[in-house]
Amino acid sequence: MSAIRIGIAGFGAIGQSVAKSLDAGAVPGVALSAIAVRDLARRPDFAWRGDAPVFTTLAGLEPLCDVVIECAPASVFEEAVAPALKAGKKAVVLSSGALLSHPQLIELARAHGGQILVPSGAILGLDALTAAAEGTIHSVTMITRKPVRGLLGAPYLTENNIDISSITEPTLIFRGSPREAAVGFPANLNVAVSVSLAGIGPDRTTLEIWADPRLERNVHRVEVDADSASFSMEIQNIPSENPKTGRITAQSVLAALRKLNGPLRVGT
Repeated sequence: MSAIRIGIAGFGAIGQSVAKSLDAGAVPGVALSAIAVRDLARRPDFAWRGDAPVFTTLAGLEPLCDVVIECAPASVFEEAVAPALKAGKKAVVLSSGALLSHPQLIELARAHGGQILVPSGAILGLDALTAAAEGTIHSVTMITRKPVRGLLGAPYLTENNIDISSITEPTLIFRGSPREAAVGFPANLNVAVSVSLAGIGPDRTTLEIWADPRLERNVHRVEVDADSASFSMEIQNIPSENPKTGRITAQSVLAALRKLNGPLRVGT
C-alpha cells in the first residue's frame, strides 16, 4: 500500500517536532510530503534525514497530501483546514478552540466526506469523556494552572488590565466556560475546548485558569460526574520550546497518525 501523505500547516515548535519525527520514520505507513509556511522566503533551515518535503503556502497544501495537520495560528485556521475537508480528506487540528468560531467547517466535512480529528494534545481522558457522553454527564470541571510566562500576552488579560507579571502567589485569573476562554486565551486553552467537545459542550463545562509563579509545568485537572462513573484526572505537562504548549502535544499527533492504519488500535 502507498504511504499516507502528510501535510503540515504551520512550522512552529509543534510543526517542527512532528516533522522531525515523521522524517525519522517514527510512524510506519505515513510520509511527510509537504509543509505550508507563511513566508516561503523565510522558512527555517532544517536538516532532513530522508527526502525533503515540498514547502508551499496554505493555499497550495491540500493537493500535495492526504491528511493535513493543522499547527498554524488560530487566525488562519479556516484557511489551513477548509481545502482538505472540501476535498473529502482528513484534518488533524490542534487549534480546537478555533472550531467554536468556525462551526461551518464541521458541516463542510459532513457535506464532502471529510473528517476533523482532534488529538488529545496536552490533556488526558478524552476517551473516558466520550464514553461517558454516551450516557448522561452531570458536570465537567477543568482547573488549569500555568506558569506566569505561559499566560503573558493573552487577550483576556490585556482587555481586562490584569497584570500577572509580578504576582507571588497562585492567582485565579479566569472562571467561566471554554467558549469564553477560547477567545480570551487562544494560545493557551485548546485543551479546555477539547475536553468540552468530548463531554457536555463548551457552554456547560466549567473552567478555571490560575497563574502560578511557582510552577514550571502546565497542570490540568479534570473532574467529571456522570451516570456511568465519577472520575478525576490530572496531568503535568513539560513545556515545549514554546512555553504555551506542552511537549506531549506533538507526540499526541504522532499517536493519532499511528491509529490511521496501525494493526492495533488501543483506546476509544
